[in-house]
Amino acid sequence: MSCWDIIADYGLRSIGIGERLLPRSDFTLCHQFTLIGSGMIWNIYFGILALITGFVLAVSLAVGKASHNTVIRKTAEWIIFVFRGSPLFIQFFFAYFLFLSLKQTFPVFSPLTSAWAGALVVLFLNTAAYSGEIFYGALQSIPKGDIEAADAYGLTGLKRFRRITFPTMLRLAWPAYTNEAIFLFHATTLVFFSGFPAKRQQGDALYYASYFADKTFNPFVPYPILAGYFIVLTLIVIAIFGAINKRLNRHLPQQQMSKIRLKMNLIR
Repeated sequence: MSCWDIIADYGLRSIGIGERLLPRSDFTLCHQFTLIGSGMIWNIYFGILALITGFVLAVSLAVGKASHNTVIRKTAEWIIFVFRGSPLFIQFFFAYFLFLSLKQTFPVFSPLTSAWAGALVVLFLNTAAYSGEIFYGALQSIPKGDIEAADAYGLTGLKRFRRITFPTMLRLAWPAYTNEAIFLFHATTLVFFSGFPAKRQQGDALYYASYFADKTFNPFVPYPILAGYFIVLTLIVIAIFGAINKRLNRHLPQQQMSKIRLKMNLIR
């Protein structure tokens, strides 16, 4: 079997297209590159959707935490505290059994016991909590002169937030938010190693890398391949977010633009 045949058979296997059975023997590098690359589809799916939906909630949490209303402020603070204070793996574990219990009482919650929906909810809440704290810090760092100038021009309420507060907050928070986006994509590898099952062996990249490591008793081939895929994905994220960062800071002199730097996060 040629490498092109392997790609045709297993390239989209992680989403149910192609060969149903995994190869059992005679593993080649092409098998491992293809199947691990196929699993990356799930990691990209979780990362992109969690980022998009989590961004909206993160801004809401940041604004809520800065609110003068005690109920709104405390609610935002506790949501951020709970999801930042507990390990993501444990959140997956408890969420799956919560969704399983809800499914038995209310069948409408049945999709949440599948990884594509249930794990996405957990990632969405987790990244929203981390990003919400980042945006809150940026809100607190907005120069008072900007707010006073907006007041002098008669900008108040939603108009001031849309024209002054939100763009400035986004510009200040973007380098740190870029790191959160990178760590979110890395965190997607926990999905199929928590409570959410991989149906018909259709898992993510780490799922297939572990499969090959178990079958070949040699982890030094599949795991470096997995790392290579994530390095490429990280470079793509940095490039995209870097372009957005330049756009957000286009009005500033070149030397004043905030640079995007990758900071290592030892514990998620």
